[in-house]
Amino acid sequence: MSSNPQYLSGNEIRNIFLDFFAQREHQILPSASLVPEDPTVLLTIAGMLPFKPIFLGQRTPEFKRATTSQKCIRTNDIENVGRTKRHHTFFEMLGNFSFGDYFKEQAIAWGWEISTQVFGFSPQNLVVSVFEDDDEAFGIWRDRIGVPVARIKRLGEDDNFWVSGPTGPCGPCSEIYYDFHPERGDENIDLEDDSRFIEFYNLVFMQYNRDASGKLTPLQNKNIDTGMGLDRMAQILQKVPNNYETDLIFPIIQTAGKIAGIDYHKSDEKTKTSLKVIGDHVRAVIHMIADEIRASNVGRGYVLRRLIRRVVRHGRLIGISGEFTTQVAETAIALSESAYPNVRQREEAIKAELQREESNFLRTLDRGEKLLEEIIQEVKQRGNAQISGESAFTLYDTYGFPLELTQEVAEENNLTVDVEGFEAKMEIQKGRGRDAHETIDLTVQGSLDKLAEHIQVTEFLGYTQPTATAKVEAILVEGVSQEEAEAGTQVQIVLDKTPFYAESGGQIGDRGYISGDGIVIRVEDVKKESDFFVHFGRIERGTLRVGDRVSAQIDPACRRRAQANHTATHLLQAALKKIVDEGISQAGSLVSFDRLRFDFNCPHALTAEEVQQVEEQVNSWIAEAHTAKVEVLPIAEAKARGAVAMFGEKYGEEVRVIDFPSVSMELCGGTHVSNTAEIGVFKIISEAGVASGVRRIEAVSGPAILDYLNLRDKVVKDLSDRFKVKPEELPDRITSLQSELRNSQKELETLKVQLAIAKSDSLLQTAQTVGDSKIIVAQLEDVDPESLKTAAERLLQKIGNGAVVLGSVPEEGKVSIVAAFSPEVNKKGLQAGKFVGAIAKICGGGGGGRPNLAQAGGRDASKLPDALAKAESDLKSALG
Repeated sequence: MSSNPQYLSGNEIRNIFLDFFAQREHQILPSASLVPEDPTVLLTIAGMLPFKPIFLGQRTPEFKRATTSQKCIRTNDIENVGRTKRHHTFFEMLGNFSFGDYFKEQAIAWGWEISTQVFGFSPQNLVVSVFEDDDEAFGIWRDRIGVPVARIKRLGEDDNFWVSGPTGPCGPCSEIYYDFHPERGDENIDLEDDSRFIEFYNLVFMQYNRDASGKLTPLQNKNIDTGMGLDRMAQILQKVPNNYETDLIFPIIQTAGKIAGIDYHKSDEKTKTSLKVIGDHVRAVIHMIADEIRASNVGRGYVLRRLIRRVVRHGRLIGISGEFTTQVAETAIALSESAYPNVRQREEAIKAELQREESNFLRTLDRGEKLLEEIIQEVKQRGNAQISGESAFTLYDTYGFPLELTQEVAEENNLTVDVEGFEAKMEIQKGRGRDAHETIDLTVQGSLDKLAEHIQVTEFLGYTQPTATAKVEAILVEGVSQEEAEAGTQVQIVLDKTPFYAESGGQIGDRGYISGDGIVIRVEDVKKESDFFVHFGRIERGTLRVGDRVSAQIDPACRRRAQANHTATHLLQAALKKIVDEGISQAGSLVSFDRLRFDFNCPHALTAEEVQQVEEQVNSWIAEAHTAKVEVLPIAEAKARGAVAMFGEKYGEEVRVIDFPSVSMELCGGTHVSNTAEIGVFKIISEAGVASGVRRIEAVSGPAILDYLNLRDKVVKDLSDRFKVKPEELPDRITSLQSELRNSQKELETLKVQLAIAKSDSLLQTAQTVGDSKIIVAQLEDVDPESLKTAAERLLQKIGNGAVVLGSVPEEGKVSIVAAFSPEVNKKGLQAGKFVGAIAKICGGGGGGRPNLAQAGGRDASKLPDALAKAESDLKSALG
């Protein structure tokens, strides 16, 4: 390692950091997935998140020391990306961790050593901060390290005290800052001045537990959690003005600039911001998709979709008109593949997801442009000169239309935009985002977390034992810890040992009983919280107490059904890969007692022939009676053998491999049959799309097949009896009935129209002359919307120059209004679409349409007379 590196690439910085701590007995661990094990956060947002159970004392660490480069995603400050020097959505956090081993003095010493002796920072360029009351850390920096007192700054709790939440593990921290301008001296150092200082290393001393009253109690095992920002280190060492111009991101920016035909360094600040957003977001989305996240309108899928759409929007702002994201992604993949090989392995999936989302969003943007044209026309017609903030926000929020683009188009039309109104709406949305702010809440499990230091984690025996004698470690009633619970109470029970499988990997938890001396508890579900198995059930007899010895017994029939369905899921995936596409991968699953559901990535629907071939292949493997081979292997060896990982599962250094030789081999913690013949038979019930590029197969197997057949048989018998035909004649009989029904519906529609016309003809005599036009405004009873429209058109045809407005209540809670205007009326500034939409608001509805014919609806029938009176008054006023 060089003591004065001239230039270090991002990859070199990462490797140097990890090697430094590996030489100091730290185990190098791979980055965890961006899909966290922790259910309290959508995405992995910090380097320490994968170690949460260890910090809580819920899991015993395999190593006392660890070091990682953890990929992270944060979006709570997304609007600052590209605008500041250092805000990102995706970033890598280099970290070294001690789990009850070394503490403050050693962490500080190594932090200083790697900063000065390894990365070559001059001590004159470094300033440190400590928590205002942490005299120990202050003394170590001053006396052991030799940092001048003037360059050690004491900061308050907001800056230098790390907390996981209102209660739980916490402690002071110390940060190391790089000073770009040491020549300015040590007087009045302001670490908030980011033109001079950048924090690059944070050392958290997790030494206390905070209770509900705020009291701090020293932890028995003190931990170290540090974070060094890779992007910030690259900025400093590569001597560039911001994080975006490092070799970690800038090649992506250059690719986007090349597509747009622009040079980053010759561009204005607005264009540079867009290029930075593209560079940052593309890096984020390739890693998210590589970690099996798919775009959707909820959860982490929404985060992905939002990032992709921002990339496309900023591409439009710099002049890119067509699709471009896959080209930029190629550069991002090339930059990341040496540290994260899965981005190259998932390249096809990444590009397919980007292409789909970009194509769909471009169509949405086109609709937004058309809406903006309508808004501009409406503003001009009203004689206004400003587009409202609400309209601009609707364009932004619904159609992804950036404010800047709305302003540009408005300026071309000699209009302005109410930016204050827009920002007010945006602030409301941000408030919603802050309400759901991503935080690492180490106390979310409430009572269970408080008990973690005092109770034994659960030993799972269910792979080989259907029963177990166990000790009751904890009882919870409505989430609150209790010492005992009586008959009739719904409880959650933690045992020291259990045969019950806890919900995981798509497989639901076992059912069964817990019993003891005069005690019977029916177990309805089992879930896993960290390393504790929580049994959900109801006490049917007796009083259960903490410390009781009990017998835990699973329901063997339910277990057999789950085993059959879970193994069938593995066979199904193997059959899909063999028959449909080798590149198919799992996107979710459900294994229950009565059925199985398997979601998989596939851009097209399966043909009926493919579905039949998949089903036949699975049944063939079942009949061939393949014996399961179950092994626990190092994860590297398992993957080298070709084992397939299950979607959403987290794996340690050793993994459980379920292998049906020459058929299927997967990493899986679920329960399975010992031989495929035990499944019996497999039947696909349905195949359908559930999201863009995601298909779903639902199926049954094993004992559940009989339930499925019995239900089908009952339905067929019932239909045969009702239609008085043989089962094989049912299709022809149903086809005949459908034909009869269609003919009857056509006849009914014709009669409805004829009735409406007959009713409307009587209205001709009520026509009023207003100016040179005639108007008819009336209510027709019990006329459906389509017939009402036909009646209005007929009346307009008969009166010629004029306007017809008709209303009706076709059914309870539903109002229908139609307006038909002649060309002469349109020339006087009246448009049917806008007119009827405004009238319908009186009835609690809305609508619109063409200038000559439009239809609207409402919910409040009692207001229809008022609405029609308003229509008549407005017509007379406009035409008189």
